[in-house]
Amino acid sequence: MKKISLIFMTFILSSTVLWNAGGNVAAASQSSADRFIKGADISSLAAVEDNGGQFYDRSGKLTDPVDVLDNHGANYIRLRLWNNPEEMDGYNDVEDTISLAKRAKERDMKVLLDFHYSDFWADPGRQDKPAAWSDLSSEELVEEVYTYSKEVIEKMKEENVAPDMVQIGNEIQNGVLWPDGALSGEDAGGFDQLADVLKAGIEGVHDGASHDDTEIMLHLADGGDNDMYQWFFDEITDRNVAFDVIGLSYYPYWHGTIEELKHNLNDISNRYDKDVAVAETSYGYTDREGDGWENIFTKQEAEIAGYPISIQGQAKSFRDVMKAVRDVPNDRGRGVFYWEPIWIPVEGAGWRSGEGNAWENQAMFDFEGRALPSLNVFRMYGN
Repeated sequence: MKKISLIFMTFILSSTVLWNAGGNVAAASQSSADRFIKGADISSLAAVEDNGGQFYDRSGKLTDPVDVLDNHGANYIRLRLWNNPEEMDGYNDVEDTISLAKRAKERDMKVLLDFHYSDFWADPGRQDKPAAWSDLSSEELVEEVYTYSKEVIEKMKEENVAPDMVQIGNEIQNGVLWPDGALSGEDAGGFDQLADVLKAGIEGVHDGASHDDTEIMLHLADGGDNDMYQWFFDEITDRNVAFDVIGLSYYPYWHGTIEELKHNLNDISNRYDKDVAVAETSYGYTDREGDGWENIFTKQEAEIAGYPISIQGQAKSFRDVMKAVRDVPNDRGRGVFYWEPIWIPVEGAGWRSGEGNAWENQAMFDFEGRALPSLNVFRMYGN
């Protein structure tokens, strides 16, 4: 009797979270394009599992979290790639990336490969060259970007996990491979050098794949900042950098209101005649921390974002971002990737070797690895 009651209550909670997050799932799915991306970045998964992390489905059964994502409607996996990640115990190198990509492809999920062109995190605040490239001239750096990009794609292709979409850099509004590819500061190469690097990476991807069908994404942060996106992509398009998708990071506690995101998505898709996708988003379901390491998302971030700190708040935030992309005119909204839904608190799987994880309260599994009802939002919009 208790087991039946528990199953019934679980069903009610799941249904309530999904309904309150955005309405009838079947109706939403039937009205959406089949190609709509419902993605998840699972780049930390190997580190979590190798250090003892385990995952459970909604029934409490020990399971593969990629199966949980797949069963909830996720259809795309995003994976970051570092050149020589010694500070992360080797995780997110080519071999690790191929291993995770295989798990996605085995489930008929597509893969977005995220080149950081760095040995460690690359974002608007840091774009460090790989140590092995530190002494290269600007011209040699461009050649190395081409060669490295080509070789990575060839390796993935040999393993039958060639990516379907590729990011050339991560959150690159301030450039890549500083200072050569930086847009400001001492010795900055500016947009001309950045364009050369991007073109080299794009050419390497296409040559490695032996065709031009692999979609190319250029990815910036600050998804609500329309002025910045216009500034950046005006310069990039003036230099004839060929790409397919504009990727945006949008965290509602950092990057403006949902209305500002909508305006930016609609404007840049039309202005540049490009598809748009939110490459990163997330929200906290709790303000607790699970590993003694201070979290990024706190009550202060929730006050800025305007969603409650709860499973329902997480679901509503994710659903609102997904709807904003789905509503972009002319079917230009390609989809959304939730960032690191599997990054639960496990010693040894932190931001770097010896550190904790500041993200676990934004995962879609609780601290013990149990799937949360907010995962049901993946079932919305498309197949």
